[in-house]
Amino acid sequence: MLPTPTTSSSRRSPNLVISIPGTRQPAPFRPHFKPSGKLLFRYLPWVVGCTILLWLFILRPDNPPFRGGPGEGFRVPHYHPHSRPGPPFTRQAWRPPQPGAGGDGGHEHPPPEDDHTGFKWKWGSGGASNKAKPQPQVGIWDTRAEKVKEAFVHAFEGYKRHAGGYDELLPIVGGKVNNFNGWGVTLYDALDTMWIMGLHDMFRDALETVAKADFYLKPDDYAPFFETTIRYLGGLLSAYALSGEPVLLTRADDLGRMLLPAFDSPSGFPMFAVNTKTGQTRKGWAGDSLWAEGLSNQMEYKYLAHITGREEYYNKTDHVMQRMTQISLTNGLFPTRWDTASGTPTNQHYSVGAFADSAYEYMLKQWLLTGRSEPHALELYLNSTNAIIEHLLHLTPKRKLLYVTDLLSESPTHRLEHLSCFLPGLFALGVQTLPEDILPAKTRDRHLWAAQGLAETCWVTYADTKTGLGPDEVTMEAWPPKKRPSAPPPTTTTPTADSTTTEMTPHLKDRAFWSSQSDEDIGGRWLDHVERWEKEGRPGRVPPGAKTVPKETDPQKREWKSLKDSYLLRPETIESFYILWKTTGEVKWRERGWTVFEAIERHAKTKYGYASITNVDQVPPQWKDEMPSYFLAETLKYLYLLFIDDDIIPFEYWVFNTEAHPLPIFDWAPWERQAYGLNTTTTSTTAAASTTTPNDELPNKS
Repeated sequence: MLPTPTTSSSRRSPNLVISIPGTRQPAPFRPHFKPSGKLLFRYLPWVVGCTILLWLFILRPDNPPFRGGPGEGFRVPHYHPHSRPGPPFTRQAWRPPQPGAGGDGGHEHPPPEDDHTGFKWKWGSGGASNKAKPQPQVGIWDTRAEKVKEAFVHAFEGYKRHAGGYDELLPIVGGKVNNFNGWGVTLYDALDTMWIMGLHDMFRDALETVAKADFYLKPDDYAPFFETTIRYLGGLLSAYALSGEPVLLTRADDLGRMLLPAFDSPSGFPMFAVNTKTGQTRKGWAGDSLWAEGLSNQMEYKYLAHITGREEYYNKTDHVMQRMTQISLTNGLFPTRWDTASGTPTNQHYSVGAFADSAYEYMLKQWLLTGRSEPHALELYLNSTNAIIEHLLHLTPKRKLLYVTDLLSESPTHRLEHLSCFLPGLFALGVQTLPEDILPAKTRDRHLWAAQGLAETCWVTYADTKTGLGPDEVTMEAWPPKKRPSAPPPTTTTPTADSTTTEMTPHLKDRAFWSSQSDEDIGGRWLDHVERWEKEGRPGRVPPGAKTVPKETDPQKREWKSLKDSYLLRPETIESFYILWKTTGEVKWRERGWTVFEAIERHAKTKYGYASITNVDQVPPQWKDEMPSYFLAETLKYLYLLFIDDDIIPFEYWVFNTEAHPLPIFDWAPWERQAYGLNTTTTSTTAAASTTTPNDELPNKS
């Protein structure tokens, strides 16, 4: 049966009322919205959520950037500097001597009150004051920092795409190589650089690799202890300190325990390599241990001991430091090779290059890192730096280039390694962070002059070449031998029964005589020239070796010759530029860093990344198919920090390890001080007086 069709009448409501227009009274107003509890609960979560988002990204006072670079609102989640009672450096900020401080013939370069970034410079404070708000516009230096960030992204994306999971990229062919344990060293070395540059998405993607790591090695494979500590362990610890990601601490603790058997030698001096699964160790290619390899793990292991509470980390690494305080040195310098079994030196080669560099570096830096709690490390640094100035610093005869070289027994080799160009940065860091009662004025001046002069020479080895990049090793023109004196040295009285006068040592007699002679007669040792300059009243207000010098593009007229022509993407010169810029405020170090970066972009950039070049005086250069992990960990990081206007990693709160991984300065807890026998109520400062002359100003003992 079909349904009954609906008619128009059946659709009408029984209450339908038809009204004639104009005859019906208007109905009373009834609002369509009726407040009810159900409606209130429907909209309340939206209102609360929008309010929270508005506060987080617009109204919040510090206004942190969202997944952006580390600008004004950059915060370190894990590290809280205000939790400390105050900055570790409570002395008044040291100000470098203004006349001629830049080595430019006596002209002063005071920082501007307004450098168009909104910052007011603060001498010796590690950069700009955070009291003034930066202007919203992006300055030229922030733009340059962005260029460095782009270079990093190009390099890491090339590695990730073509060599992910392997240690390093082959940047010419887009290949891959395992040369540091096969765990992906480039990723570990680059973690903190990603965070510092604000590449947080890239950083979080990399965490997946870290989370799955087990640091496996085959039974017959060994991890080099030194390189694994500074690159892998240092990278993990720094990334954890910056980001607070727990998995980074877990992996750092895992790796720290796996590497610990390296210390199980008869002397406690670490072995060259260790198997992370079996704990077996072996010696290296040199047989003996290199001094840098034994003394460049204290920062990593002491910080790891602090954040994990594992006492064995501290005890193992500090045992080596204690042995250094017991060694009797003939000239204040540490030999480069040591017997692992006995823990004693085996040669008379003294250097700040490849075999020793970071060991000198860690003396000062571990003292800073541990809140100035270890006076033995400080005393070793002060004694060593004075000995370096005394014995290893020399001048060339023409441009008066100041350089640091090696000693074989007592004979200088006049070789300068690119690796040694870290030294000016170390001197500058010491001048910046050591108070006046530890580093007296006269010694402080010499350390600053040495920093400026050495960095100038490192720059010259770049500026002189056709590519604008520095060779890996050079030999410097030696000063002509001293002429025989036309008169004997000043006579002194020999002790007798009737005389109490003590005869001067032959060395001091020689210096007293030669300090009054002409340039041709004084010899090439820098300290002799400085002492004569001081005796003459400091003419020009800038000592020899600390002045700005012109470049020399003609290889035949240079005062140096390449022993190794290659540029290996090394960071040491840039590192010193960065520290000198932060501690002196001289813009020339930034400008020189930019010139170096432009040369890298012009000559080292490949389709897949960046390559070392084989000859710095050949244009176009020939590439070497390698991109070392330290290029991303150090070179590009220091360039970025050199250019960025914000003081992202202030020296008051952070210390870089030798692979440029920043670690936060910390204070030991009371139980740690007791467990490790730390007594910070007194600090040894006897070494602060320079050992180079008996007339040096003595410090006040604390």
